[in-house]
Amino acid sequence: MSNVPAEVAELLRRHDRILVAAHANPDGDAVGACVALGWALRELDKNVLLYNATGFPEYLSWLRLPSPLLASLDRLPAPPDLVVALDCGEAKRLGSDLSSLLNSVPSINIDHHPGNPAYGSLYNWVDPGMSSTGEMVGMVAGALGVPLTGVLAESLYVALVSDTGSFAYDSTTPGSLRLAASLTEQGLNVSAVRARLDNSWSEPKLRLWGRLMQEARLLEDGRLAAGLVSRALLDELGAAREDCEGFVEQLRRVSSVRVAVMLREAEPDADGRACTRVSLRSSGADDVRAVAAQFGGGGHKNAAGATLPLDMERALTVMLPYIRHVWSRDDMRAGRIPPCPSAAPRVV
Repeated sequence: MSNVPAEVAELLRRHDRILVAAHANPDGDAVGACVALGWALRELDKNVLLYNATGFPEYLSWLRLPSPLLASLDRLPAPPDLVVALDCGEAKRLGSDLSSLLNSVPSINIDHHPGNPAYGSLYNWVDPGMSSTGEMVGMVAGALGVPLTGVLAESLYVALVSDTGSFAYDSTTPGSLRLAASLTEQGLNVSAVRARLDNSWSEPKLRLWGRLMQEARLLEDGRLAAGLVSRALLDELGAAREDCEGFVEQLRRVSSVRVAVMLREAEPDADGRACTRVSLRSSGADDVRAVAAQFGGGGHKNAAGATLPLDMERALTVMLPYIRHVWSRDDMRAGRIPPCPSAAPRVV
């Protein structure tokens, strides 16, 4: 716990009305980190509110929240005197309302994404060496003297397993394993949490994954696996956007696959243009964050994403050359293949 910057713990102790937020369309790490920090601050008798521009996903609805979850700042009972942004690589991913609020309210930025521009006005604790933002929040709770028990412990465990692939990804660190051990030592029922995480599928999700398995594409001599999810397919099966969560990992299980990509048709943008949300996964040295960055996205070396103002087929076609460059890194270093130009216009 000594690795927590002293300024972070001091700022949390000093402020009373604290708004805790994470990126829109949050994953398990973002949700778990927010809920855990909320409970830790409640233990210190702070006035805490949680905020997320798109709300929390249904599959994590069993986590008991420490305060109301707001999706609009119009319902703030009082202006916060501190905003804590968690697991958010850039301020705009908090949503336009909250990113604007950062101009007038002091903020702390706690994150583990490479390339985070340090947008917190009071303090930025950004450490890409951490497995998850949940691991960082666990350290904060410990530094504040809050026991890692109850819903706080459950939330931290959700965050840890989300971003480490249940401790199977390269992002797994000794610190994340020590934190998991500490949670179990303090009474966390791991099997109960796993049952809630793993055994909560709806029939529409089952049908959706079956269709996606049938229609998955193996391209580039089997090195690339792609799944395409249209809004029409979700409507046909009665499935929700969040039912797609995790499927890209299944594509990566094929032995020949080096990069897996999930393309989901999103709502058109303000100008009526088609939009596709892309999730990329890889293993080992293949750096899919470098691919996502070319299109205004980000993430980690083996897990990244971006949103492209293109339909799904065009988005896949446009991204292919950049994925090939990832595979051809040695040739690029030898000068036989030009790298993705850093000055290339980004699709944003």
